[in-house]
Amino acid sequence: MEVKNKKIGFILTGSFCTFSKTIPKIKELIELGADVIPIMSYNTYSLDTKFGKAADFIDQIKSITKRDIIHTIQDAEPIGPKHLTDIMIVAPASRKYYV
Repeated sequence: MEVKNKKIGFILTGSFCTFSKTIPKIKELIELGADVIPIMSYNTYSLDTKFGKAADFIDQIKSITKRDIIHTIQDAEPIGPKHLTDIMIVAPASRKYYV
């Protein structure tokens, strides 16, 4: 899929243990020519965990995207109605299977 000149909303959710692999994907998308809009859930924007401090993740993402991070419901609400993105990525999106 071609992402050049696409506006991509990149939503970071929990699973903090995967951020070291997930955040570099934002940089890859930008290098491919995408315009990435960073979005973080309340928890990912606010919580420090054993995998890192929220402020460090925020600084890293802002440095990569050169944008402020959307992290409130009020700031995220216009995304859909105003068609601010072409693509939305939710990452990490992990699940557990029960057999």
